Amino acid sequence: MTSLVLVHGAWHDSSAFKKSTEYLIAQGASIHTPTVFGNGPGDPKNIGLAEAISSIENYIIKHDLKDIVLCGHSYGGMIITGVADRLKERLKRLIYWNAFVPKHGESLEDMVTPAFLELLDALTKPDGSFMLPFDIWRESFINDASLEIALKTYAQLNPHPRKTFSDPIQLKTNPDQLDIGKSFINCMDDTALPQSEGWHPRLSEKLGVFRLIQVRGSHELCFTNPKSLSQAILEAARD
Repeated sequence: MTSLVLVHGAWHDSSAFKKSTEYLIAQGASIHTPTVFGNGPGDPKNIGLAEAISSIENYIIKHDLKDIVLCGHSYGGMIITGVADRLKERLKRLIYWNAFVPKHGESLEDMVTPAFLELLDALTKPDGSFMLPFDIWRESFINDASLEIALKTYAQLNPHPRKTFSDPIQLKTNPDQLDIGKSFINCMDDTALPQSEGWHPRLSEKLGVFRLIQVRGSHELCFTNPKSLSQAILEAARD
């Protein structure tokens, strides 16, 4: 049976997929929602990208998952790319949901704007973490939500390890050369990145041949319309 492994983005943990998971299970899917190392309660904040990738690699091996559809959101695109490079034989398809698509030697910071890098520098604390300010969350990440929902979901976020953004990824094979299926879910109202430097087609086309799923909604569709996100994931994952 195909296992669907959902990998959250920065500042999030596995709880981001709670409502979507309920819908997917009702549709008969086998779901796993691990929390990436660095984003769990009590996790250190000075960890790097390789350690974060290893946490999901180790989860898959520990649970002996095979025939996997691996879905990553935003920063989660860095994670699933690294996992795919290490465990390709266990994977059936990769799904990038408004996610970063790196090539060998690229960091997440290589794919954002200079203004965002300046913001990261200003926000990074001595322990190596940084937190997304509420006004940016409200206006750019969850712009299709009420103030009430924006506040409630912001309270679920946690400081994120900066080094996972600055570390270059180490790959043997770039995503466009992986001989497994690839999909890209594009939330068309997503303004977490400037529209002129957005997710699709700038990042999605780095996948080479891929399936495109377009859906209305912001960067945080998991909170604002989890059923719509779940339907998009199922469409992206189909044979």
